[in-house]
Amino acid sequence: MRIFASEKVTNLMRRLGMEEGEAIEHRMVSNSIEKAQRKVEGRNFDIRKQLLEYDDVANDQRQIIYQRRNELMEADDISEVIADMREAVVNDFISTYIPPQSVEEQWDIPGLEQSLQVEFGESLPIQKWLDEDKSLYEETLRARVTEKIAESYERKSTEVGPNMRVFEKQITLQILDNLWKENLSQMDSLRQGIGLRGYAGKNPKQEYKREAFAIFEELLQNIQFEVIKFLSHVKIQQKDELDAIERKREEEMKKEQKIMTHQSANLMDDSAQQQAAPQGQRPAAQQAPFVREEQKVGRNEPCPCGSGKKFKQCHGKLG
Repeated sequence: MRIFASEKVTNLMRRLGMEEGEAIEHRMVSNSIEKAQRKVEGRNFDIRKQLLEYDDVANDQRQIIYQRRNELMEADDISEVIADMREAVVNDFISTYIPPQSVEEQWDIPGLEQSLQVEFGESLPIQKWLDEDKSLYEETLRARVTEKIAESYERKSTEVGPNMRVFEKQITLQILDNLWKENLSQMDSLRQGIGLRGYAGKNPKQEYKREAFAIFEELLQNIQFEVIKFLSHVKIQQKDELDAIERKREEEMKKEQKIMTHQSANLMDDSAQQQAAPQGQRPAAQQAPFVREEQKVGRNEPCPCGSGKKFKQCHGKLG
């Protein structure tokens, strides 16, 4: 009480003659402390309850991701999972340019062809198909595009062999882990600012659950899209291409070795020429510096010849 009480309460206790260290015993004080304690405990309980509700949302997402990851880890062949992903991704992608249950005038065929080339590395003559086959409609066109992309991937898998199954598994796990980390960071940012929704008359917990669901749904779609996009762009190098790369590398190494040999020969020639040159023709930078044996005579000192004159007036005279 003495530490946290206000100055008014401190003065009151001093006037009442309370001594240092004396216990405060009064029913009014005890009731006030008890009420304050109940309020603090209730507030802390509400905080913990709210945090648990937020954690339950994240925990539900975590269980789904971990379950899928464990299934991938336990499986030796996930080709069927990749096929299901591809069908879902391609259909969603086509819907962007060919809206479901739309007429042909609403289709963006050039945009679809260009996007398929950019995102999946597939050059499909969709407009040519439509011109040649008037019976094509939305569903049959979707099926043909999906089939062509699947056939292209199967050819690639056949060329690689069994190693393709291992590669698929590694890439899928890596993409899942990376996007899950980004999702956790995004959820943490949402959680920190969700309380401000209360100022707009909205329930922060309900808003958090709604937006967290949308973020998680987008995460699942992104995982599928990134996996299919990456696997579609994987290029298998043939033996002829590998041989050409190896030959090019050997040629570059020979050129570098030739340049280094030429530079070494030039340095050896320069060194031999400097050693063979006469003493007087050697560069001035390599000549030995002049060293004076006697002490230098000052101009005002007596001339060493013994004439009695100053050096500047005798042998040191200019001109």
